[in-house]
Amino acid sequence: MSSQNQQRWWVLASLAFGILAIGLDMTILNLALPMLAQDIHATNVELQWFANGYNLVFAAMLLPMGMLGDRIGRKKMLLTGLLIFGAASLACAYSVSSWQLITARAFLGLGASLIVPLSMAIIPVLFTEKERPKAIAVWMMANAIGIPLGPILGGWLLNHYWWGSVFIINLPLVIIAILSVSFLLHESRSQEYRPMDLPGMLFSSVGLIALTYGVIQAGEKGWGDSFSLSTVVGGFLLLIWFVRYQTRTAHPLVDPALFHSRRFAGGTLIGSIISFALFGVLFVLPQYLQAVLGADAFSAGLRLLPLVLGLLLGTPISDVLQSRFGTRTAIIAGSILLGIGLAMGSATTISSGYGFELIWISAVGLGIGFALPAAMDTAISALTPERSGVGSALLMAMRQVGGTLGVAILGAVLNAGYRNGLDLKEWPTEAAQMAQRNVSAGLAAAQRTGSDSLVHSVKNAFVTGMGNMLWVCAGAAVVGIIFTVILLRTRSAECNSSTAALEAKE
Repeated sequence: MSSQNQQRWWVLASLAFGILAIGLDMTILNLALPMLAQDIHATNVELQWFANGYNLVFAAMLLPMGMLGDRIGRKKMLLTGLLIFGAASLACAYSVSSWQLITARAFLGLGASLIVPLSMAIIPVLFTEKERPKAIAVWMMANAIGIPLGPILGGWLLNHYWWGSVFIINLPLVIIAILSVSFLLHESRSQEYRPMDLPGMLFSSVGLIALTYGVIQAGEKGWGDSFSLSTVVGGFLLLIWFVRYQTRTAHPLVDPALFHSRRFAGGTLIGSIISFALFGVLFVLPQYLQAVLGADAFSAGLRLLPLVLGLLLGTPISDVLQSRFGTRTAIIAGSILLGIGLAMGSATTISSGYGFELIWISAVGLGIGFALPAAMDTAISALTPERSGVGSALLMAMRQVGGTLGVAILGAVLNAGYRNGLDLKEWPTEAAQMAQRNVSAGLAAAQRTGSDSLVHSVKNAFVTGMGNMLWVCAGAAVVGIIFTVILLRTRSAECNSSTAALEAKE
């Protein structure tokens, strides 16, 4: 392997540390919320905004930051994002009030909105078509490992140090990424000069904020809440207008060809559907492990590792499937395996135990490892190096929307199944009202009554709701298969398209 080739992989490996820090940040904060409520006297609304402030800024700034990376330079903007993320992590750790922490979390979201799309944007710039699936696999693994590692590492840190340590852990990862990018990554930017699409930036940002905020509120207040529903609808309408505007303006923020590309549209849509199912599974599993099986946060994180192991094993197999049979085959095989794993999970009972869960979450991880990198490779293959920053940002924005919708919609399905499964006839009135909030409150209320039958009722109701939710996830996997068949080409069609493209160049 040449030194130049090695350097490209070292650049990607160094960026993986920054992506790992962002993955950790997605889950590690949840463990610190009880301490934050006590130490800085945060209210329930403020606790929600610790997460919402990050999510809203991240969603709003993805497309503008991707465009700035293409325009100003991807290396410059990556380093800027890493510096912002590191400084914001330090500010989070030493916040003494809720407003300081919310502000610092918003800057964390700003840093992440630079790191995530631009770290992906360098893949089509640095790597050949043959190398790209492996590069995407590295990027995906760094992102995936951080999610279950958050509770494991966070549980250990909170047992030994103060709550700010869950943010300090970001600093060594960010420093490694900054040093490596500074010395190893060459600057790249678009050679095309395009005026700033300010209306496109405004309406994409406001649309993503409205959609994300509306979905978050609907997850908390229910889809019958008029404000939440109107915010979601308003966000969708703004994004539809944004797409229409991009196809008509002379200097669009996003290349209009992407909206007509079957590869980009298909890969992005399928990736968003898989993210919908993945975020739903990651939402319900920690609750099942802790509430039903009685694991603490640290043990729950360890028990999620088979999901990541399945993804790690599935990704290189997906690479082989893509090279031999095409991306369509890899996505369909992964979606089938994902659907089978989710259908198995829907059969979980309170007596199933961890052995049964080990089987189906491994199948889910393996299926995602097959399908998600292949879907992302399909979308990225449609990007030119000139517009890779904003194209990658659009891809990540759609995945973010898919994941957010997954948590909100699937959370509503879970809650409906849980509440309908509770037999409240034996409950005292106050305990019954408390039990309907969520499974943790239900167990606390049942244990307070000293009734084993009520504890059993709460656990059984939650498992019923989880089963309903996993069936919806399995249905999403089937929808992904349908879109794959409709939108993506077969292996022979891919080969014919590649041959035609080469002949056109010659």
